[in-house]
Amino acid sequence: MPYWRLSGFYFFYFATLGVLVPYWSLYLQSVGFAPVDIGNLVAILMFSRIVAPVVWGWIADHREQRMAVVRLASFLTFAVFSGVFFGVTFWWLAAVMLLFSFFWHASLPLLEVFVMRHTAERPGAYGRVRLWGSIGFIVSVIALGPVIDGHGPWWVLPSLLSLMLGIWLFSLTLPESEMKGAVEHATPFREALWRPEVFAFLLACLLMQISHGPYYTFYSIYLESYGYSKTVIGMLWAFAVVCEIGVFLLMQRLLTRVSLRAVLIVSFFLAAVRWLLIGHFPENLSVLVLAQALHAATFGSFHATAMQLVHRFFTGKHQHRGQAIYGSLSFGIGGAVGSLYSGHAWATLGPTVTFNIAAASAGLAFIVACLLLTRHDHS
Repeated sequence: MPYWRLSGFYFFYFATLGVLVPYWSLYLQSVGFAPVDIGNLVAILMFSRIVAPVVWGWIADHREQRMAVVRLASFLTFAVFSGVFFGVTFWWLAAVMLLFSFFWHASLPLLEVFVMRHTAERPGAYGRVRLWGSIGFIVSVIALGPVIDGHGPWWVLPSLLSLMLGIWLFSLTLPESEMKGAVEHATPFREALWRPEVFAFLLACLLMQISHGPYYTFYSIYLESYGYSKTVIGMLWAFAVVCEIGVFLLMQRLLTRVSLRAVLIVSFFLAAVRWLLIGHFPENLSVLVLAQALHAATFGSFHATAMQLVHRFFTGKHQHRGQAIYGSLSFGIGGAVGSLYSGHAWATLGPTVTFNIAAASAGLAFIVACLLLTRHDHS
């Protein structure tokens, strides 16, 4: 496995996310958009993830040139995003975000399958590659906070474009996937998809990502309204990802002792706790730090465990489609619904109620996993 080349790609991919997630909404607010419009524009990023992984996964499997698809999509991501410099109207930015994100969402599912195939025999080893993405997120979120404090949110744009250039350059170094000519699994994909434990898993993941809507869309705006500086906001985002890295490093040891089901259930429960803490104690920095520490569970252990389950549920040439379905349902539909409801609830019901809704969604994921996810998926 080309560890450092993959790690470099992850670094720049998630460094881009480290600018986009905390600071994109602040840029949109700075050019005059209201909460509903901000929620809608962020939702566009998620909506494209419903379709893009499926389309690009089919193209990659059909052509059997998966890294060529990654390289093409990475270049088009960089080229299309440059359009943000040429207009700030809602429909212009909506068009740019829709097209750019369609290409941006192509790469990661293909890379995830590649990494999982090389780490499948070592539970938790995936996290040791993925942690470089977390490091990239931390570097970008910490570095950009003081820049925005001193010079304004416009610097989000060139920062994103530079990082997207890094994604494309690292994509040029990646070797072709070794799945050419893989034998199709005997179980039809539709049959694999509709197994009760797979359905329960995907439903719980959908609810989990819906619960993240207010956090990913409005957390920075929320803290800014309580007087926190961009630097402090950036540090809180970064601290959450530091905790995530700790989990990635421990997952290999953890999953030899605890079932995947148990880790998921605890992650869902702690997500509900996290959203309640953020929604009800925004003026208490200590509580906010505690809530950010829970990111270790709400993303770190959740995502690492989910990746293991996707790899187990979908085998052979089903893996790319399984990864695409997981991404489309959870991060795509779940992320889009989360952004949309949070935008409307934020404007009409206020932040506290919006985070209460998020906690309820995570609570439903907890119930679904407890009742419907079977117990035979142990490490």
